[in-house]
Amino acid sequence: MISETNRIEYKQELIDDLEREVVAFLNYQEGGVIYIGIDKDGNPVGISDLDGNMLKIKDRLKNNILPSCMGLFDVAVEKVESIDVIKITLASGTEKPYYIKKHGMSEKGTFIRVGTAAEPMPTRMIETLFSKRTRHSIGKIKSSKQNLSFEQLRIYYEGAKRTLNEHFAENLELLTEDGQYNYVAYLLSDTNGISIKVAKYNGIDRIDLSENNEYGYCSLIKATKQVLDKIELENKTLAKITSKEREEKRLWDPVALREAVINSIVHNDYTSEIPPKFEFFTDRIEITSFGSFPKE
Repeated sequence: MISETNRIEYKQELIDDLEREVVAFLNYQEGGVIYIGIDKDGNPVGISDLDGNMLKIKDRLKNNILPSCMGLFDVAVEKVESIDVIKITLASGTEKPYYIKKHGMSEKGTFIRVGTAAEPMPTRMIETLFSKRTRHSIGKIKSSKQNLSFEQLRIYYEGAKRTLNEHFAENLELLTEDGQYNYVAYLLSDTNGISIKVAKYNGIDRIDLSENNEYGYCSLIKATKQVLDKIELENKTLAKITSKEREEKRLWDPVALREAVINSIVHNDYTSEIPPKFEFFTDRIEITSFGSFPKE
């Protein structure tokens, strides 16, 4: 037998970290193979109760990993030097990042193959892959409305000193494979059914509602700007007079707050048709973005 490689992992027996290794291969661009019944030196030692262990493996992969990896793995018996071992063949998944269900989409539950080891996936990579997955999934959904206009998107481009040419729908991946407008196009069009809520409460709970604003039913870009403008207005400047100078400080760091708002809108799973929401309390701001988030 050859030594372990970036695509081959040996396990002497079926142990608790199987899901970790599987997730790492699902997130790896080339997939991989896991052998159960071979030691770290590549020597086949066999495994008892082949059928029972194969059923356990299939059940664990089916129930313990998200998104579903059904159809991405094969579990079979293979003879190595006349000894029966279990071979798990894994394809590279199309809905990365894959993660262990009980740990959620976090560094504790999401792994990537690095050399011959399954390493925790950095948070930035998790966010990037999730963003691409959401964009690609809604990019495949045909918009229920095909008579779409994009004047607000055009204004945004002009404001950025760029031109939205006649091929913009194709260049911005706003079309399905058969050339129809997709759900991304619907979200960016001048009129849609998405409305982002910004609420303000008097107090630290949701009992006394003082404002309930909705920004939407328009291009998601325009709605995002409206939300940012409202939040900028709420991010008041506090002043303190000292013996030497006047000290001013915003309630929240403007750069961090803007990034949090944009991330919540960009990474929201719009396939649920639930937009993100923003809530102001006297002691905090809560931002809720819907999707597959880490479970405690």
